[in-house]
Amino acid sequence: MHKLMIGGPASELTAAGLGCMGMSGGYGPADDAESIATIHAALDSGIELLDTGDFYGMGHNEMLLGEALQGGRRRQAFLSVKFGHLRGPDGTMLGYDLRPAAVKNFLAYSLRRLRTDYVDLYIPARYDRSVPIEETIGAIGDLRQAGYVRHIGLSEVSARTLRRAAAVQPIAALQIEYSLLSRGIESDILPAVRELGIPLIAYGVLSRGLISDAVLDGDSALGEIRSRMPRFSAQNFPRNRALVEALAAIAQARGSSIAQLAFAWLRSRGQDIVSLIGARRREQLAEALAGLEIELTAEELAAIEQAAPKGAVAGERYGPLAMRHLDSEIPS
Repeated sequence: MHKLMIGGPASELTAAGLGCMGMSGGYGPADDAESIATIHAALDSGIELLDTGDFYGMGHNEMLLGEALQGGRRRQAFLSVKFGHLRGPDGTMLGYDLRPAAVKNFLAYSLRRLRTDYVDLYIPARYDRSVPIEETIGAIGDLRQAGYVRHIGLSEVSARTLRRAAAVQPIAALQIEYSLLSRGIESDILPAVRELGIPLIAYGVLSRGLISDAVLDGDSALGEIRSRMPRFSAQNFPRNRALVEALAAIAQARGSSIAQLAFAWLRSRGQDIVSLIGARRREQLAEALAGLEIELTAEELAAIEQAAPKGAVAGERYGPLAMRHLDSEIPS
């Protein structure tokens, strides 16, 4: 894996990170011991960026990472923490709060759960339109000046909002969904981050398990995901499965899995992109890392484009309520 600068020359990272959401029930049950072993395997492989959110498992994910990073491993890790998402005791989504006081309050609790005195990258999970982005970013800037935050990031914002934020504080990274089946950022957002010199942290590389051999095998473990995601609905899934089948033929021809093909494709999109690997088991991590070692030929890239062209996927990335919170989906 190549390396890139994130937030300046003092922070050089391998171009892959470990997305830890699935370790806290995001995609069904997970085993804490195996999750910690996966975190350790990622660090041992050279991965530094560990991505979490204070709302993943309502604090469980941060506590899990706090446990995993004991014994000197915190020094190996670049901790990326998203915040601002509100939930009720039953897990109900209650919106977002990105007021300056709330920003500082969220971090205070995250530091305790993570058992650390700073985070490397602090990211509002979404853009709370009731609060000017300049105020939210300014509050993180205060935390940065005080030493509690090393770098400021953003997630799922439009090119317009990104530019507003970058005019207030240096933005180290933009985290956003980017995959073979989610390519909307290519029109405005990707050009904007490149214009501003901001690395992109890409999540959802496998489109929540849609780009996988498991989908073609009829894996029942994906049932819970299908119940929540429009691309798995009875109306959209047959069309999307056909796209995955076409990709599977290309993967089979080169002797890789569909997931590896997806990671290899993302790697081909640029040296300024960090691929987030959403693994909760060591074998998933190993499969993705092998995919990032693949260099696709021009012929293979053309075949992939023909099999799954931009805009071919059926269904939105999220349900209607979640889509309303995606500033990135509002044209600049």
